[in-house]
Amino acid sequence: MPKPGTGGRAAPVPGARTGAPRGAARRSRQWGKIAQRLVPYDLQPDVLRLELVELGDAFRAYQRSPEPDLALLAGLHDRKARAFALWADVTGDHTLREEAERAEKAAQAAREMNENRMGVPAGEGGPAVERLLNRSQAVHARTVLAHVRDHAPHPEPEVRLAVFMLTLRAARAGLGNVTGQDFTGWLQGDAEQVLQRLVDSDWLRLPDTVTVADALVARSEDPAQITVPTLLPTAPRPFSFGKVSRARLSGWAQKVVGDRKLRKKKADAATRLLALYTAGHVRPDGRLGAVDDDGLDLAEAATFCGVSLEETGPHVERLLAADWLTEGEADPDAGRLRGRLSTRVLSLGALL
Repeated sequence: MPKPGTGGRAAPVPGARTGAPRGAARRSRQWGKIAQRLVPYDLQPDVLRLELVELGDAFRAYQRSPEPDLALLAGLHDRKARAFALWADVTGDHTLREEAERAEKAAQAAREMNENRMGVPAGEGGPAVERLLNRSQAVHARTVLAHVRDHAPHPEPEVRLAVFMLTLRAARAGLGNVTGQDFTGWLQGDAEQVLQRLVDSDWLRLPDTVTVADALVARSEDPAQITVPTLLPTAPRPFSFGKVSRARLSGWAQKVVGDRKLRKKKADAATRLLALYTAGHVRPDGRLGAVDDDGLDLAEAATFCGVSLEETGPHVERLLAADWLTEGEADPDAGRLRGRLSTRVLSLGALL
């Protein structure tokens, strides 16, 4: 029934709106958020607005990624620095300029962190090499090298090699676990004699119920427990690295000493020690010694290896033959050890 007062006609049904409601056009434009700031929907130029929106999404996606990519992060901060600088120019907001400056610093920090991890400074060109040790761990490696050079209980290379490897096993608390395969892998046929000398000199202690012979047949499921008295917490602490760095340093040393080409060339203890010493003192391009140095101090290298200056030369030749070094020279007259790590072992270089 028609309602009274309508003249008998049904009330008209409102038609659909043909025009967009007020504000719909605004909502149709993409909006976003970056660095806790809303990107204005009407920000001009439009390319700046879109860049800020995309950057905000990219940073959030990076935060959700399971693995860090410092090169990618540096690039994002570079883009943010440029975008916020332009945003500051457009709006006159000085806080945006400050945000741009912070982004520049963050980009540089990310690049430096990536350099520490990869080992090749940004902008130098050439393929990046991912180093097993970061720069902090490389410093710790050289601390251990110097400690063994100065405190090994006997000067022979075989003893020094065992002392270096065992020092890394027991570096944090003076205690460690070792298998017979570890000893024989490091020392081959010299293992029993060297281990006995370390026990006799009280540099190394085994449990009362464990003999040297027992330690040499210890398996991974029941390793021999060792004690290095000079590294116990009651003694002055020569090292300051933590659990993760200790494991990384031990793994680094194992990779150097167990290098397949060194094994194939039947490298003796002194040659392996020289491999450790050269790997511990390199620039990003693999050259031995710091940028301002003409190689390494030959006397220090020889002392670490337990050989004379004149005896160092043949060991350098063996490293060349094993493709550990691509060039190398022991110069007793100048007192320098010069050379460069080969490409195949650059990842083992502990950067100066």
